[in-house]
Amino acid sequence: MNGGGAHNHLEESKQDGAGDTDGGEDSNEQEVIVIQDTGFTVKIQAPGTEPFDLQVSPQEMVQEIHQVLMDREDTCHRTCFSLQLDGNVLDNFAELKSIEGLQEGSLLKVVEEPYTVREARIHVRHIRDLLKSLDPSDAYNGVDCNSLSFLSVFTDGDLGDSGKRKKKGSELEQIDCTPPEHILPGSKERPLVPLQPQNKDWKVIMTPLQCLKVLTMSGWNPPPGNRKMHGDLLYLYMVTVEERHISITASTRGFYLNQSTTYTFNPKPANPSFLSHSLVELLSQISPAFKKNFTSLQKKRVQRHPFERIATPFQVYSWTAPMVDHAMDCVRAEDAYTSRLGYEEHIPGQTRDWNEELQTTRELARKNLPERLLRERAIFKVHSDFAAAATRGSMAVIDGNVMAINPGEETRMQMFIWNNIFFSLGFDVRDHYRELGGDAAAHAAPTNDLNGVRAYGAVDVEGLYTLGTVVVDYRGYRVTAQSIIPGILEREQEQSVIYGSIDFGKTVVSHGKYLDLLEKTSRPLKVQKHNVLNEKDEAVELCSSVECKGIIGNDGRHYILDLLRTFPPDLNFLPVEGEQLLPECLKQGFPRQHRHRLACLRQELIEAFVEHRYLLFMKMAALQLMQQKAHKDSKMAALTETGSPAPVANPPCTEAPESSGTSTETITHGNSDTVPLAAQTKASSDAHPAAATEDSMNADAVKAQQTTETGSLTAATTARAVDAGVVTATNGPLAHVATESQNGECLLEGKADVEDGISGLAQAKQLAESLAADDGSGIDPKSREVVLNACKAVGSISNTSFDIRFNPDIFSPGVRFPEDSVDDIQKQKQLLKDAAAFLVSCQIPSLIKDCLDHSALPMDGATLTEALHQRGINVRYLGNVLEFVNKTPAKAQLEHFYRIGISELITRCAKHIFKTYLQTMYSVSQGVELSALSAAVSHFLNCFLSSFPDAVAHLPADELVSRRKNRKRRNRVPGGGDNTAWASLTPSELWKNIVSEAQSYYHFTLHCESADQVVEEYGLQKITLLREISIKAGIQILIKEYNFDSRHKPTFTEEDILNIFPVVKHVNPKASDAFHFFQSGQAKVQQGFLKEGCELINEALNLFNNVYGAMHVEICACLRLLARLNYIMGDHPEALSNQQKAVLMSERVLGIEHPNTIQEYMHLALYCFANGQLSTALKLLYRARYLMLLVCGEDHPEMALLDSNIGLVLHGVMEYDLSLRFLENALAINSKYHGPRSLKLALSHHLVARVYESKAEFRSALQHEKEGYTIYKNQVGEAHEKTKESSEYLKYLTQQAVALQRTMNEIYKNGSNASIMPLKFTAPSMASVLEQLNIINGIIFIPLSQKDLENLKAEVQRRQQLQESGKSMEELSEDSPLQLEDKIPMDINID
Repeated sequence: MNGGGAHNHLEESKQDGAGDTDGGEDSNEQEVIVIQDTGFTVKIQAPGTEPFDLQVSPQEMVQEIHQVLMDREDTCHRTCFSLQLDGNVLDNFAELKSIEGLQEGSLLKVVEEPYTVREARIHVRHIRDLLKSLDPSDAYNGVDCNSLSFLSVFTDGDLGDSGKRKKKGSELEQIDCTPPEHILPGSKERPLVPLQPQNKDWKVIMTPLQCLKVLTMSGWNPPPGNRKMHGDLLYLYMVTVEERHISITASTRGFYLNQSTTYTFNPKPANPSFLSHSLVELLSQISPAFKKNFTSLQKKRVQRHPFERIATPFQVYSWTAPMVDHAMDCVRAEDAYTSRLGYEEHIPGQTRDWNEELQTTRELARKNLPERLLRERAIFKVHSDFAAAATRGSMAVIDGNVMAINPGEETRMQMFIWNNIFFSLGFDVRDHYRELGGDAAAHAAPTNDLNGVRAYGAVDVEGLYTLGTVVVDYRGYRVTAQSIIPGILEREQEQSVIYGSIDFGKTVVSHGKYLDLLEKTSRPLKVQKHNVLNEKDEAVELCSSVECKGIIGNDGRHYILDLLRTFPPDLNFLPVEGEQLLPECLKQGFPRQHRHRLACLRQELIEAFVEHRYLLFMKMAALQLMQQKAHKDSKMAALTETGSPAPVANPPCTEAPESSGTSTETITHGNSDTVPLAAQTKASSDAHPAAATEDSMNADAVKAQQTTETGSLTAATTARAVDAGVVTATNGPLAHVATESQNGECLLEGKADVEDGISGLAQAKQLAESLAADDGSGIDPKSREVVLNACKAVGSISNTSFDIRFNPDIFSPGVRFPEDSVDDIQKQKQLLKDAAAFLVSCQIPSLIKDCLDHSALPMDGATLTEALHQRGINVRYLGNVLEFVNKTPAKAQLEHFYRIGISELITRCAKHIFKTYLQTMYSVSQGVELSALSAAVSHFLNCFLSSFPDAVAHLPADELVSRRKNRKRRNRVPGGGDNTAWASLTPSELWKNIVSEAQSYYHFTLHCESADQVVEEYGLQKITLLREISIKAGIQILIKEYNFDSRHKPTFTEEDILNIFPVVKHVNPKASDAFHFFQSGQAKVQQGFLKEGCELINEALNLFNNVYGAMHVEICACLRLLARLNYIMGDHPEALSNQQKAVLMSERVLGIEHPNTIQEYMHLALYCFANGQLSTALKLLYRARYLMLLVCGEDHPEMALLDSNIGLVLHGVMEYDLSLRFLENALAINSKYHGPRSLKLALSHHLVARVYESKAEFRSALQHEKEGYTIYKNQVGEAHEKTKESSEYLKYLTQQAVALQRTMNEIYKNGSNASIMPLKFTAPSMASVLEQLNIINGIIFIPLSQKDLENLKAEVQRRQQLQESGKSMEELSEDSPLQLEDKIPMDINID
């Protein structure tokens, strides 16, 4: 989400939303207004309540008002009602703007309607949900998209109010600042229990706020025929808190008491029957405790922040949970058995036709913004519902709850259909993958296929359809869930497939319509059209890999499936006989044998590689143009004088170069498309929302990119370029470019060289555009030759424009190519080798470089994986990345990264072993020995983490002991398999397996034979390893303190394993327009236009909410940026409110201890401090520190920032000794990770000096400030304001020290009657603490007064006028007095 400033074209940010459409001409400004039609107010009159006002918007449907009423405290118990306007019933699905006569001030009446069976069930379910609304058990059990959030524990409710309620902030005495022992710097304790602090509300539910003891369906259901004729719909049985047992009839008119008891059926109404339209009204009359507790429960429910209650779009699972009492719950019980098919999400019809829903949402119109929003919202909603249903189904399949469609076959080969979804297991069925690696390939194929589905889904070509796909790992098995193509089950696959191959290329067919459709995806996905031979040796044209199959469904739609080779193969992990990789790869021990032959390059790598080639191409063209110019300038003289220094343009060489080798240069801006040279069209942003439109890559942009990112071409490239006749002069500009460092790291060129090349680049760009525009007819042959040479040098597939694409079938076993394409195939092979070398020699070093300069800061396994993936590095390269770190001279500054890498490698190896360990235990659908599952998991964790040397599995004593049965069990059939094999695993054996797995899979040598050795050798924490393995394997453990280091008893018992959750991978549909607005806003902010940036980001937030609903990771990023802007512009309360939402959302959507959540907590603490809520700020910082210790330990660069924050706040509340502990820890960490000359370190010294000054220990203060001063002097020079400030402060400290010494001497000399000068000991002012907090958190400009705010506004207006009058940004920055360059970085003091 951090595509910062990828838009260079910001003036058009508004139109940018138009992205991929034809309607892009009419700017979105009007469209946006359409969405924000002004709201109006209506009055609502519900039975038994006063009329109240409700703000609505014309876009809303009537149904949304229903939802609001079912959530309101006073109307929440009604579900079966209609809304009427002047006696007319409103249609639930009508938009408010389409209703005649509905206007400002209209009165809507809530009218109770008669019940049906469905409505009665919905009512009972809704009442059950209200009773459970504060109960966290759904979040612990991972159901119904509930998840945990603990922010309110630390803020005592809502921050907005608490700011007004308790104004204690300013009276310092009342704050208790003592942090818990375990989070103090240097503490070795890592408790687990504080991860889930006790929520006051939850305690309450468990005991006093109980409304009912039992609410369940009665055993007398369903009503017999004669009672149905009386209107009985269903019967309920309840036990009130007062121990009264009651039977209730739900009838068409409402709910009433009947005379049935547990054993006798008497449906007649009791006397009195208390007939009520709502169950709540009925129970309130019968049970006083119900009435009292239900009212207070609803009050509490409504007080909670909405973000604590709203469902998340995808289920989040918690790896720890307390023991929750299992309560009786009729709805849950019913759900488990009916799998909710009856009223799935209130949709008519029995089951959902997932395929039809997924495809029709794709077919919705998308010409303008409102249409696109509607379409994206529908796509997102269906995907999240489908993911939930697929997950439920996969669990049902593995739990043995679904009958196979081929029950006669062995378990591994079975397939299942449930709820219109097709399920298959990740095994190599019928030796389909035999040549590709058997089961290992069958396990990898579904995730590759899912990546393919993602890629084609993102390109979004009209008329081409993919299947809904979800991959679920559960209990050691991998299940693929797919939507079903209409008609596919009725015919054989051979008949259905009209494009592609069903046998990996032996027989191949093609189809004109498919070629047309796939042609549209070939440019964004970089797939080359190519011919392959079929079994009759005829050439067949394809525009995808051969495995990609095209099937026309009975609905007439063109489906593609089996997209596992959408991206080209990764040659580093695919040894091919007779093929030699490039030296960069060979040097690192590639190619390596991998478990399977399906290793592909990631889409991100392909993008980066093409991007990098494009720059190379532009440089080559620019270089030649400059040479031609020099050639003209020096006329013939230059040609005759061989010693001339002028570069000489050689006549082009006739033989084409094989290719351009690799280059170790990288570009990170995420442009998506190969372009006819530079004229990239708007449509490029289809493929990749972060795309910067290429036309905007004007000279400035190129200059900026080159100065920041440009690396060096390898010698090989230059040599080949020379062969191609591109360069001959050794002293031309390319000579500086070709300096390569020893270990293939990216080097920066000198600025001057870049300036040289700029005019050439601009020229090359112009040439490219004109070439693209008019088929090159009007261009002189010399220029065309320039482009031709550059194209050849970078391996473009076209000779007139830059266009790199890959043939995904190269090196596929069984695929043959026609003779006439030999040259082309050779080129393609070379391109693949180049890409493999690019990954090793450029992307890995660039990742390490980003970690060194802290622009990438992974904190745990998930964020490390994300950092690798963003740069296109697959996790199978993890061993290589770690080797690279090992050899880096700055290894000490990468210790945190290395440690996280090792921990990730170990836990991934353990996960691989755990998977097979579980599979040996039981087989699907035969229900074998599930009774020992918790014992097996706890035994595995003991072997993995416990110090107890002989972890012996405790075979669970059979809970159902019966003598006769035991005798039988002894002579069980041996064919039943020995299901206690798992019990023989020992710690030393498991660690041996982990070491050998690390060697065979990651080619990395681990030096350890036990958990304790790992902790010792690599400085890992057992609690961190436990978290990582639990998250990866889906284990949920009991939250309590575990003693890992006891040598006398194992750490885990079977009671500690609470659950096994599925680990789910699915497609994440994007909100493209919102994303464009978000990026434009980010870029505006980076240019200093805060107000416009703020508007754009607010707009993005609106659009995100429109598409995703209220909860989503991207909304979280939006809120965080918005809060930061509010803060910078001086609106602290608004910053607090937005950041509070960001924290809650991060907890709910990513998890309570996800690294992003930790960051959000830190930002929130800063805004709390600025709002005078000091104790809350400290609590939040302590929480962040606790989470960080748990996730990655103390030794991490980010910990320095956190400790500086804590130290500063403690300094502000005059807790000097505590403050020093944190600040000195920050100083040590900064010194380690940023080096002794870093400005961060100077700042750290200054902060420590300030605390010593407050303690009147001037000698220590002087010592630290001197250190800081020295760094400033050496780094930024004497004249810099920082150096001057430091020097002033040194003078001041010296004076204070002298004064203190004088006073002391006076006391010694004159004893008690000395006249003592009062010394000035000042507590730091809150403003000065805040100023320092802003500096360390990278916030530069904070207006603290109204005057400053006005200046800011004036400044922004001045900039706008200047921009309109066409002044350049450079001039602006020279004459602007205010520093507005808030770059929204993590920190500004970058070394």
